[in-house]
Amino acid sequence: MKMLAEMFSMAPANKDHQPALRCAVGVFVPLLTLVLLGRLDLAIFASFGAFTGIYGRGEQHGTRFALQLRAGLLMLLVILLASLAAGMETAWGLGGAAATWFLVLATTLVAGACSVAISWLRLRPAGSLFHIFAFAAIASIPGQPPLWQGMLVSVLTTAFCLLIGISSRVLPGHRTPWTRPPRIRRTPEEKRAAWLEGLGYLAAAGVAGSLATWAGERLGFGHNYWAMVAAVVPLVGHTTRHRVRRGIQRIIGTVLGLVLMAGVVLLELQPWQTVLVMALCQFGAELFIIRQYLVAQVFVTPLALISTLLVVPSSPEILLRDRIIETVIGAVVGIAVVLAPGVWRRLGRSTTAGT
Repeated sequence: MKMLAEMFSMAPANKDHQPALRCAVGVFVPLLTLVLLGRLDLAIFASFGAFTGIYGRGEQHGTRFALQLRAGLLMLLVILLASLAAGMETAWGLGGAAATWFLVLATTLVAGACSVAISWLRLRPAGSLFHIFAFAAIASIPGQPPLWQGMLVSVLTTAFCLLIGISSRVLPGHRTPWTRPPRIRRTPEEKRAAWLEGLGYLAAAGVAGSLATWAGERLGFGHNYWAMVAAVVPLVGHTTRHRVRRGIQRIIGTVLGLVLMAGVVLLELQPWQTVLVMALCQFGAELFIIRQYLVAQVFVTPLALISTLLVVPSSPEILLRDRIIETVIGAVVGIAVVLAPGVWRRLGRSTTAGT
């Protein structure tokens, strides 16, 4: 009952509208520019470049700039690798099942590597969820735009978000000290924890991606990387209770978010209106992501689906179906990975006691 109460409780506000507004502007302006230029094929590169703005949420200007710069450079590297991976699929002549399994393997490696990188760089939000999403989504785009164009959009969007992060310095009353974050000194325990966390991300993403691919081949659904993203959600948190709760909240929030997405689809919006909806969803997600993860997912779900529809038009009904199936698969795998060490320890103690 306590866990159920915590799942639907709302933490107090803490000027959450400020980072939410920064993130919304960071998404809206680049995407609207692409709409005006008639280059929605590059929208996904702007969307993931804009993830730079979610880091350094409550930090002072100097620290926020340094953290966002680290995060932005890491995301640009992931975007570059994703574009190169898509080119490798074409160069190697991979198609169908081979291309799908190649993407699962590559995304799994990104999940583990970026988890370790985020830990070592001391970035928050923790984990490699955004990097898994960015890599798999970009690498799976059919008919990739020229590499230089995608990277240019990503770099410009990242730079724009860095400027937004320090934009309030133009107002003397809102300036904070321009100090750099302290030098990172990692203890042996922190290094060990980072590698163990990376192993958890590797396992969760790999198992979820494999199960989703195997089931999708037999039942006829796709977007297996959504299962990989959902699988790493429960891995963030200080306690097992908190992690399991996040996994369940992911499922419930996704279901409610699909209802909102269905309403958006029925409106048959113009591209500029769609971009506005994305900005509003980004604002809502950042407004609640710290206070109530379930509510944040209600906004994250249509945001992710609309991003996909902008670049690769497809049946909204299929997307809605795939989203819930993949989310359930991923969340269940993630919760299992969280619970596995405790179960293993209990089995070990039972075996020892029996002997």
